[in-house]
Amino acid sequence: MVAMYEIPPTAAMQRWSVSVDGPHAIFVCAPWLEDHTADRVLPRLWPGRGLGVSDADAAGFAAAIAETMKAPNYWTASHAAARAWQDQPWSPASRDHDDGFVYFAGPCGEPGSAVGYRPAYHLPLALPDLRGLRIRVAAYLRGRVSVPAG
Repeated sequence: MVAMYEIPPTAAMQRWSVSVDGPHAIFVCAPWLEDHTADRVLPRLWPGRGLGVSDADAAGFAAAIAETMKAPNYWTASHAAARAWQDQPWSPASRDHDDGFVYFAGPCGEPGSAVGYRPAYHLPLALPDLRGLRIRVAAYLRGRVSVPAG
């Protein structure tokens, strides 16, 4: 049995922390405030269907995924899955300008009967799914850089 361990935090991860438990990584983004408004900034989870993160937290989430991909468990799980990133089930980013969140459809958490995205303290992801998600988040971050009109 493989024990759970924490990924050492980096400055780039910002408010994100990650623990690895066997073939899964559990991502946690600490809310800005621990009060009744925390739900507005917590990551969003639609079990088995996708996840959402605040636009302000997307760069830290990308850094947390990158750090997790350095873990030995990631390489063991990815090698066992042996699939190309194109086979990853993550959608391109979909930004909701009204709530300031960016959403990715894909396998986050265990499928359930819940409908729609709900605030969540934990985003559980299978380690083999991280590479495809990292590519989607990086593409989103690269695309959101606006070029001033000349």
